[in-house]
Amino acid sequence: MNTPVSIFPIRHHGPGSARSLEHALSELNPDVVLVEGPSDAGVVLPFLADGDLRPPVALLGYVNDDPARAAFWPFAVFSPEFVALRWAARAGAVARFVDLPAAVVLAGERDAPEDELRDDPLGVLAQAAGFADFERWWESLVEARGDEFDVFAAVNEAMRAVRADALAPVGREAQREAFMRQGIRRALKEGFARVAVVCGAWHAPALDVTAFPVKADAALLKGLPKAKVTLTWVPWTHGRLSVASGYGAGVRSPGYYEHLFTSRGAVAERWFARVARLLRAERLEASSASVIEATRLANALAALRGRVLPGLEELNEAALSVFGWDGDLPLRLIEERLVVGEALGAVPDGVPTVPLARDVARQQKSLRLKVMPEKLDLELDLRSDNDLARSVLFHRLNLLGVPWAKPRGSGGLGTFREGWQLRWRPEFSVRLVEASRLGQTVRDAATASALEAARGAGTLAELTALLEVLRLADLPGGLPVTLAALDERSALGADVPDVLRALPPLARLARYGDVRGRGPVAARPGGGEVAPLETFRALLMRAAVGLPLAGVGLGDDAAAEVRDAVRGADAAVRLLDDTDVTAEWRAALRRAADREDAPPLLLGDALRRLRDAGVLESGEVEARLGLALSDPSPLAVTAWLDGFLGDTGALLVHDAGLLALVDGWLSGLDAEVFQSVLPLLRRVFARFEAPERRAIGEALRGGTPASRLTPAAVDGARAARVVPVVLSLLGVSHK
Repeated sequence: MNTPVSIFPIRHHGPGSARSLEHALSELNPDVVLVEGPSDAGVVLPFLADGDLRPPVALLGYVNDDPARAAFWPFAVFSPEFVALRWAARAGAVARFVDLPAAVVLAGERDAPEDELRDDPLGVLAQAAGFADFERWWESLVEARGDEFDVFAAVNEAMRAVRADALAPVGREAQREAFMRQGIRRALKEGFARVAVVCGAWHAPALDVTAFPVKADAALLKGLPKAKVTLTWVPWTHGRLSVASGYGAGVRSPGYYEHLFTSRGAVAERWFARVARLLRAERLEASSASVIEATRLANALAALRGRVLPGLEELNEAALSVFGWDGDLPLRLIEERLVVGEALGAVPDGVPTVPLARDVARQQKSLRLKVMPEKLDLELDLRSDNDLARSVLFHRLNLLGVPWAKPRGSGGLGTFREGWQLRWRPEFSVRLVEASRLGQTVRDAATASALEAARGAGTLAELTALLEVLRLADLPGGLPVTLAALDERSALGADVPDVLRALPPLARLARYGDVRGRGPVAARPGGGEVAPLETFRALLMRAAVGLPLAGVGLGDDAAAEVRDAVRGADAAVRLLDDTDVTAEWRAALRRAADREDAPPLLLGDALRRLRDAGVLESGEVEARLGLALSDPSPLAVTAWLDGFLGDTGALLVHDAGLLALVDGWLSGLDAEVFQSVLPLLRRVFARFEAPERRAIGEALRGGTPASRLTPAAVDGARAARVVPVVLSLLGVSHK
């Protein structure tokens, strides 16, 4: 090659392109390597030579005053661009990005339509050659040849033919190619003798600087808008390589592409050895004989199809025949763990980033938390300082819109355990940048986020949810504003159920304080203190006034919602165990239980709570129960029982008098009414635990209820028939 400029047309994220490019650069030994990518990222290019930078990674660019406006340029170990830049770092050559700056790319209108996406031209050529997949065509075209220069020249010529029949580039595509040509001219002007240009195959024919006037390119690039941007490196994952960002080309099998690039020969043999290790780790059958058979089958399929090497299609078919005979689990594991292979990259500590992201990384390291793209289940014991700090970090990040950890069931009893599921996503890097406007540390940013949420909350439910988060995230600085907003919102005439639902978080905060037990008091911004107990009492008073009328005129579903709200409020009152609060609440329940126009569900629920609290004696409870069971409407009776019995059968197990009343009412129903009531009763009793239902049945069968012991319930004639038999068994003469 006699020209000072060598253009290497590649396919983005193509392992065949990457390997051929590496060989070609070693043979050419250029003085400067120009790579398609944002030209203003030169400040972070030196980090590519750092051994701590491990792909997959992505170049992140974002607008300083609008971090949500961002773009990614991803790189994998098999990306030709990454290979070229790493080669330049090792060889001591100058490396530059020569595409449009990120400042220009991100300065455009946020919702402006993008240029129409063009079909993959190399994919079209591969199909024309009889290959279903580009990579298989590229392997046959490139890997089987020894002169990589001839191959790249052939691809360039093919692209010329394809572009000759296509429309001339316009808009952003034309600007990109003009900018890259300007970058090549700049390198030549600086006196570099050997210039290597690495670009997408489609652009290669357009980068011949001798075929395009300099003035035309300058005019095309004149007056381009620019934004103030920041560029940095962030970890990426194989699963995210399919995202179309920057020059991202959809990668369906990044794990397999990495295998192709890193395996120097014996591709099939090494692949099935990895398959066997994976299946054995999952306790599935994968013998050495199976590996040999699968390799032979894949190679035979490739030979039958006229291919030099078996591709992913042949490997999958061989795996299906050898390992998938007893189900599809092996194939699903191969697809998830090997073909895609959710790898997560890493970047050096010195990479520029916002202080908030550095604080997150510092806490992840100090708390010994693994940052992984796969799901990781974690059980926390909040009695441990380290686990408590982990919980606080997770809650704060969720408040910032970074759901790295999502809560799940702990699988155990007690409030000192928490279950979480961790999974890191690359887009969290952008969210941390966005959240950095709120503060430089996780604590400060989460507090500021909570204050914004409190000021913008429209309902009591939003405020109470925020109050719970503040407690779990150990953010006492957000309490005064949230409590004040809660008090103000409830005073504006909130519905009684909404007020009732606000009580449990307040009670937990008043009783336990923050997660470190520092006490349930928060400082006011202007001095003094605010106690959650004061707010709780104010809300309870409003709820107590409105509770007797809250259920009047409600349908079944609405009454059930009120009952659930009352249940939570009752638990909150019992948790606080405050004399004045308890008295106020029980008085409200008494007034609610005395209303005859309330839904039966709420009446039964109120009576049950008064009975459990010892406000009503057993005689009055039985009298009210008998009155409720005498209602002519079976549906009303079952609704009342639903409220009265609740979710446990312990009341009927331990109170024979109440069980007798319920049993007497049920026994007195005629057949038709019984059939209509039975489904509703079954729903009520289905919530009881199996031992409770068994105990109730044994009590009824044993004759415990008083209704079974009255003489009126005994048939004398039938009973007399067994007397002679019993006397004979006892040896007593009955004549």
